[in-house]
Amino acid sequence: MSSDGARVANILLIPGDGVGPEVIREARRVLEWLCGNRGLKVRVGERNMGIGEYERTGSLMSDEAFADAMAADAILFGAFGGPGREKVPHEHILDRGLLGLRRHLDLFANLRPIKTLESLSDTSPMKPEVARGTDFVIVRELTSGVYYGEPRGIETLSDGSEKGTDTQAYTTGEIERIARVAFALAARRGGRVCSVDKANVMKSGVLWRRVVTRLATEEFPGIVLDHMYADNCAMQLIIRPTQFDVILTDNLFGDVLSDGAAAIVGSLGMLPSASLGPEGADGTRKALYEPVHGTAPDLTGKNAANPVGAILSLAMALRYSLGRPEDADLVEDAVDRTIAAGVRTQDIAGSTHTPVSTPEFGGAVLAELDRGIGKV
Repeated sequence: MSSDGARVANILLIPGDGVGPEVIREARRVLEWLCGNRGLKVRVGERNMGIGEYERTGSLMSDEAFADAMAADAILFGAFGGPGREKVPHEHILDRGLLGLRRHLDLFANLRPIKTLESLSDTSPMKPEVARGTDFVIVRELTSGVYYGEPRGIETLSDGSEKGTDTQAYTTGEIERIARVAFALAARRGGRVCSVDKANVMKSGVLWRRVVTRLATEEFPGIVLDHMYADNCAMQLIIRPTQFDVILTDNLFGDVLSDGAAAIVGSLGMLPSASLGPEGADGTRKALYEPVHGTAPDLTGKNAANPVGAILSLAMALRYSLGRPEDADLVEDAVDRTIAAGVRTQDIAGSTHTPVSTPEFGGAVLAELDRGIGKV
């Protein structure tokens, strides 16, 4: 508890692999600014997890780090993977890797907002008139499906060849709970959900579509529900991304479509995400927030990575875990104004701007926060 009796949230920073430490450092600077200038009261810890940790210790995550992650109210994560991942047994990744954190914390709902900025219309590979006005959220089921299904593995057949198997499976309950998140989010946005599956060829897709349709009818009659096959959705994201409000989909399709959707805004480095667990009796959820860009081995150690995804992931933590929507707005506005002022890392600099370093971009965001202090 703080001196005024308010509960102090535990925030755990896990920089991870590749450029993770570089972008989390900038998010931490913003977090510290909020504590110093906006009265944010949090208890901040830092542990590590990743391939580098495995190479040093033989474990992706120490017991102490794992315990802190399980106890945290929110985790701000950098990146996981990169060179050396092939040496780590898949079972270990499922237990102590990023998949393990998601599974142990039951972080079943992944939210990935896709929103274009007018100031970045020159960096998107799409025509400005197509990308302009894009503003949707992909709600991805995160703890089931093909990444967790059994049986899985590679077996040697009688003729000496090999066979790889992965299992795609969903239960009614798993579909219902992710669909409820999507419908509730749509109710606060434009009131439209597009559910994406492959019901034309996959039995899990048939069940997915049946359950989502029933739930919409019974619990969310005010939401407009459409269904779309995943391949068509991929095409529609390129042709007319502004048609979407909330996209609901499974683990595999959500992974693929959200990375593809990054092209609309111009760079994976721009995108944050939130992974949310079930709502507890006190209304809080376990949660993990992370940029979606991955480890970017070609940029590691060069201070050239875009920290926007990490900083905006912190903004999502302010909104969903810390009950500070006004501070979330403040951070998002500072990022928008920084980019509009022409401050760009190399991935969004294009041919008309001189790229700045990761710390320089973070410093520019802090300067904008100073200029906008008190504004929402």
